[in-house]
Amino acid sequence: MSNIQLIIEERAASIGNFMVGRLLPFRQKRMVGPFIFIDHMGPVKMNERENFDVLPHPHIGLSTLTFLFEGSIMHRDSIGSEIEIKAGEVNWMTAGKGIVHSERTPDYLRHSEKHIHGLQIWVALPKELEQMTPEFYHIDKTHIPTWNDQGVQFKLIAGEVFDKKSPVPVYSKLYMLEIKSTTSQTIKIGSELYGEVGLYILEGSVDIEEYTFLPKQIIVENNSKLCEFLMAPHTTIYIFGGEPFPEERFIDWNFVSSSKEILEEAKQKWISQTFDKIKGDETEYTPYPSRLK
Repeated sequence: MSNIQLIIEERAASIGNFMVGRLLPFRQKRMVGPFIFIDHMGPVKMNERENFDVLPHPHIGLSTLTFLFEGSIMHRDSIGSEIEIKAGEVNWMTAGKGIVHSERTPDYLRHSEKHIHGLQIWVALPKELEQMTPEFYHIDKTHIPTWNDQGVQFKLIAGEVFDKKSPVPVYSKLYMLEIKSTTSQTIKIGSELYGEVGLYILEGSVDIEEYTFLPKQIIVENNSKLCEFLMAPHTTIYIFGGEPFPEERFIDWNFVSSSKEILEEAKQKWISQTFDKIKGDETEYTPYPSRLK
C-alpha cells in the first residue's frame, strides 16, 4: 500500500498587492500537524516603483513563521516590534489573544530594484494557549541548527527532531526542516519523525515510491515513520509536521481558533477598529473582506 496520502499543488492567491502560491489550507487537508497555513511568496523581481506592502492586519490563535530565501521585509507590530528580516532568518510572532502587524519593503529599498522569495506559515496554538499574551521573536540565521550528513545539508528552522532543537519558541510538538543536496541522495528519516508529515519541494525533484514530484507540490504521507525518498541533484525540500491537536480548528480570514464565538468576536473587533495600532504604521489597514461578512 502506498504511503502517499495526498498531493497538494500551489494555487494562486492575493495578499493585497502581491500574489502568492497557497498550499495550506486545502479542502481535503486543512492541517498537517499544527501547521494550518502555508504561502509560497515569489520568487518575484520588483522595480523601483514596486514594493511589497502587506498593510496592518490582525491575527489571533496562532503563531506566524516567516522564512525568506531571498530579499528583505520590515516587520512592525502592535506590541512594539520593529525589525527587518533577511534571507535565512526567522520571524516568529505569536498572536495569542490578538496582535496587528504589517510587512513592507524597508525604506532604504523602496526606490530600487529588489527581489523577494520565501514562505509565510501559520502554526495553530494549543487550545489552552489560544488566548495567551502576544509575543514576537527574531532568530538570526547563525543561531539556527545546521549540519551536514554524507553530503546532505540539514537546517532545523523550528521545533525538535534529530535530537536537535531550534531556538524558535514553539508551543507544541512540531518540526520544520530544510534539506538540500547537490547530488542524488536517498533520504531515510522516518525513524526521526513523529505525528503528521508533509514534504514541500522548493527546487529540483523527489522520487517517492515509483512517482516523481516537482516543485510547488506538497506530498502528505500516511505514516511519518515510513518517510523515505530519493532527492535529485540540486534539490531543496522542506519537511514539516508534528503532533495534531485533538480539537478542530476554524479559520475566519486571518483568525484561527477552536471556538467560532471567539472568531466572531475578533472579526467584530477588527471591523470596529478596536485592536491596538502599530506605532508608526497607524494610517492604513486591511479591511475585513466583504466576501466573508
